[in-house]
Amino acid sequence: MKATILDLRYRTKDVLKAVERGETVAVLYRGKEKARIVPSSLAPAKTKLRNHRAFGMWKNRKDLAKVAHFVRELRKGRSFDL
Repeated sequence: MKATILDLRYRTKDVLKAVERGETVAVLYRGKEKARIVPSSLAPAKTKLRNHRAFGMWKNRKDLAKVAHFVRELRKGRSFDL
């Protein structure tokens, strides 16, 4: 199914019914496809945050051992002597 931005605004219920039937809805803006609404059963499975490769990437940094001190240093005012 194809739906315009106005269809999403004024006929949201019909668009959601199409998704419930298992249809993928292409969202059009000025005649060009900008997005797709996919039924959750067909959407890729969400990965758990702990399994993401960025999770824990700073765990071995020595300067972050004391987080409160680190944040205080970041927030300190910077002054320049001229």
